[in-house]
Amino acid sequence: MKINLKLSLILTGLSLLITGTGCTNAVATSSTVSTKSGRRYNGVYEGENNSRIAFPIGGLGAGMYCLEGTGFISHMSIRHQPEIFSEPGMFAAIHIKDCENGAKILEGPVAEWRKFGAPTSGLGGPGGANYGLPRFKNSTFEARFPFGKVVLTDGDIPISVTITGWNPFIPGDADNSSLPVGVLEYTFENKSNKPLETVFSFHSRNFMKKGKGKNSIRPVQNGFILSQEGTAEEPFQQGDFAIYTDLPATVDHCWFRGGWFDGLTMAWNAIHAGEIVRNDPVERDASGASLYVPISLNAGGKKTVKVFTAWHVPYSHLRIGGDPSDLKDNNVPESRLSQELNYKGNYRPWYSSRFKDVETVAGYLTNNYNNLLKKSELFSNTFYHTTLPDEVIEAVSANLAILKSPTIMRTYDGRLWNWEGCGDTWGSCHGSCTHVWNYAQAIPHIFPALERTLRHTEFEESQNKAGHQTFRSNLPIRPVEHGFHAAADGQLGGIMKVYRDWRISGDDSFIKDMYPKVKASLDYCIDTWDPRRAGIIEEPHHNTYDIEFWGPDGMHNSFYLGALNAFIAMSEYLNRDASLYQELADKGKKYTETALYNGEYFIQKIQWTGLKAEDPTKMVSWTVNYSEEAKKILEKEGPKYQYGTGCLSDGVLGSWISRMAGLNETLDPEMVKSHLIAVHKYNLKHDLSNHANPQRPSFAFGKDGGLLLCSWPHGGKLSLPFVYSDEVWTGIEYQVASHLMMAGEVEKGLDIVRTCRDRYSGSVRNPFNEYECGHWYARALSGYGLLQGLTGVRYDAVDKTLYVDSKIGDFTGFLSTETGFGTVELKNGKPRVIVVSGSINISKYVVAGKELVN
Repeated sequence: MKINLKLSLILTGLSLLITGTGCTNAVATSSTVSTKSGRRYNGVYEGENNSRIAFPIGGLGAGMYCLEGTGFISHMSIRHQPEIFSEPGMFAAIHIKDCENGAKILEGPVAEWRKFGAPTSGLGGPGGANYGLPRFKNSTFEARFPFGKVVLTDGDIPISVTITGWNPFIPGDADNSSLPVGVLEYTFENKSNKPLETVFSFHSRNFMKKGKGKNSIRPVQNGFILSQEGTAEEPFQQGDFAIYTDLPATVDHCWFRGGWFDGLTMAWNAIHAGEIVRNDPVERDASGASLYVPISLNAGGKKTVKVFTAWHVPYSHLRIGGDPSDLKDNNVPESRLSQELNYKGNYRPWYSSRFKDVETVAGYLTNNYNNLLKKSELFSNTFYHTTLPDEVIEAVSANLAILKSPTIMRTYDGRLWNWEGCGDTWGSCHGSCTHVWNYAQAIPHIFPALERTLRHTEFEESQNKAGHQTFRSNLPIRPVEHGFHAAADGQLGGIMKVYRDWRISGDDSFIKDMYPKVKASLDYCIDTWDPRRAGIIEEPHHNTYDIEFWGPDGMHNSFYLGALNAFIAMSEYLNRDASLYQELADKGKKYTETALYNGEYFIQKIQWTGLKAEDPTKMVSWTVNYSEEAKKILEKEGPKYQYGTGCLSDGVLGSWISRMAGLNETLDPEMVKSHLIAVHKYNLKHDLSNHANPQRPSFAFGKDGGLLLCSWPHGGKLSLPFVYSDEVWTGIEYQVASHLMMAGEVEKGLDIVRTCRDRYSGSVRNPFNEYECGHWYARALSGYGLLQGLTGVRYDAVDKTLYVDSKIGDFTGFLSTETGFGTVELKNGKPRVIVVSGSINISKYVVAGKELVN
């Protein structure tokens, strides 16, 4: 049966698709309220919960700025690096004629934390900031990704204001989701019984001014362009940022020029007086600009002003990674290899290959606005048309914000290259790090073609002929040096991801092309970490904790078994013999279930003698060194930074990734379930006040709750366990929660999700920025796996089969595939797919392991 319903039928048949930016009538579901903050999950942020909201706006790999929960604009990061504390001085205002307090900027109260010593301001706030300007008394924020909505009210004036910030985000349409644009829509509602005359205005200082090149503010229809030219020495300083509206506007291209705070002072004077200022562009050094739009509001009437923003920064200063001595020791196709080796420049963003300048970007946005809005609304309304728990929908959607952050980059040829996260002013940990991006499950389903570009980089540019894979790729993407350890979890996880991406795409040419590279990778893993062919990872193996584990452990054996099983499945499909790999898988499973299972959870057997590896004190490692004191610990306990008898939250991570990929548990399902229950029992703390964390405590500490990376409930904690063991990482919380749900332990999984989201309630931490080693940290994209954890929904494009294995009974939830997206409904054991975009070719359903005949 090929499901390919026309949109008109869907519009008729579904109540979720309604008119209005980012609005939705969700399917009726129970509302969950946080026991800590009293806030409803997936609801409105207000009061103290609206203190730290910063909602990213910008395309994949295009840069961003943030709409805060008060309407404030911050985090202006469009120069291919994070600028977390950048406040561009960009704001809107309203003047209401004949209203005593009718001049206000369109923002709510300034957050308390900004009042003293804000990160880039010194004392008293940055000079020329708008903190001191009159503003609305009340503000609330609600997210319906990719839309963020601010509502402003004030008893002083007879209007309310709704600000909707968004950029195009359309599953399966990576290019339109990667545009360097954002839209701010200001809707005014006259609450009085008489007509009102107002002046809307939008203002910005020239935040593009940087470097030694000429800077200016030049015209664009109904707006202005902040412009900076590059120089021969610094071409990367070139950049333009356009601000314009959909209505006839008068433009002041040059704020008052003078000293101190003259420019902003004179701009406010115009706002306060209701004046409309017009100034022509000047040759250079304009400090700011404004646009003005008069608006008449009938009694009870509404009007919307759209403010479009578009940017174009075609060059960067980024070139990361060394070049190998042997330029042929890789798996890159010859045509691409020659291009990569001949290119000596720096990273350039994808959008610069498509748009020659900011005017072209702006023209594309304006001409395609209605279509981009319609398709983005369709995704949003479809995603939120669900009966899944509020805390899950909040966790999944909030972390989709990572895709709009500077964590994501998209190279000139359209491929993905990512940081792990964002430092305050730098990318945090480069190279699409395989052992971090292992956890991420959103892009494979929402933008599958983009995800596959990561596999090509891993197995081609970053893997040599011997199968060694460097877990950090170069930028611009090109062959790498192979001077450090491979990451066992990253490289083995990549093999499962190849299998997953193949099943999602249904593209046999992909698997045929990747198969010999996957085989070389797996053979390298066997030779390096299992030289005795025992079916276990026992030689020292580098991993996501930035150290090496010595001896076999449940975590990495689950990865090894998952990779072996994935390779066996691929081999069978391609009619290749995989009997030797099956022997390894059988031996490894038996060993892990007997020697590494303590009756409750899987452990590590620390081993550092009798191996091929050198003495730990002589082995090259990253930040692992052995002082005289450390050598004494080595003699007594073994190598530093192990977990031994601990209960590791990631202890069966490879088995979860296997399930996400469409394979079975790598270990006995009951043992896996027991391990996960132990993790919930011992590692989840609802109050960390008595937990000692000498590592990086800001992720969770004090009265925060969180899932510890490891605990030692039966004793045996080492003097120096692995370096992050006492921390809390959201990406691990979500993968454990998802895995618990798959095992039927739904309430325990939800307990973890709620505990995590309570930390990101908006009062202390930004709900749309779950951080680890950097803001918008990629590991948190594991949260997308919660959808599969609850519902078991997975579409296999190879077999044209939709799998459903609900742990919550009947449900309605979101489905995104290579060729289309929509909703899956399960009612009385019978599934139904409603496609709202594209098509999904379904030949059969498998529900709870039973095949249903169409």
